[in-house]
Amino acid sequence: MKKIITLFVVCFLTAYSCHKNETNGSHPKTDTITNSTTPQTPPIQEVAEQISGFPATGKKASDFVSGTYEIQYEAEGDLNQDGLPDLALVVKKKADTLAGRTILVILKNPDTTYKLDKVSTKAFPDEYNGDGYKMHDPEDISIEKGELHINLYDIGPNGNLFSTFKYLNNNLILTYIETYNMGAGSHQALYYEPMKGKLVQEVTNTMEEDTPTTSKTFHLKKENYRFESISPDNIIRKVYGSVDVE
Repeated sequence: MKKIITLFVVCFLTAYSCHKNETNGSHPKTDTITNSTTPQTPPIQEVAEQISGFPATGKKASDFVSGTYEIQYEAEGDLNQDGLPDLALVVKKKADTLAGRTILVILKNPDTTYKLDKVSTKAFPDEYNGDGYKMHDPEDISIEKGELHINLYDIGPNGNLFSTFKYLNNNLILTYIETYNMGAGSHQALYYEPMKGKLVQEVTNTMEEDTPTTSKTFHLKKENYRFESISPDNIIRKVYGSVDVE
């Protein structure tokens, strides 16, 4: 059984990396990565420069999108918990289907206008890979109970990728990532809580009749990741590569 799980993990990493057409640096493997000096609330990581080209204020969603962009997905809900319905927009360039996509987080003002608060070109992945194939289908965003959810669905090594962001001290912070991947002989799920430094790995052996599942918990350094600066896909891959998954 150990050989089957180990073989799956190797296949998963190879296929996942090829499908994304990306390369990652290597990381030392260890069962537990802890730092007793890490504070309970770690410092916020550096923020990428805000993207220009989008209006700072508007009265409706379309006011924030210029003629070269179009809204692909839109979500409404009270994201900053002030009692007013906010907006999250996934926008893309009309003339370039292979261009990266941008998420705009737009907060509603008491006077019913909106203001652009956060912009990210990393939180939502490219729609197509370098070969022109769609990465995830379906995909959606939603705002529920003060959280921004980005849900991407797929089968095989690419798998599902769900991420959650929440406002903390006026910063939109990554609080949760979940993945589910299917491979030859086994399936794997990862559950990661960056602020708690907790990663749970579950592997289901589909080669056995009762499909047993094994679970392993890793304790990592606590992290605060800002919405503007990170890709959930890159974060989970980095975390996955930093622990002993055998």
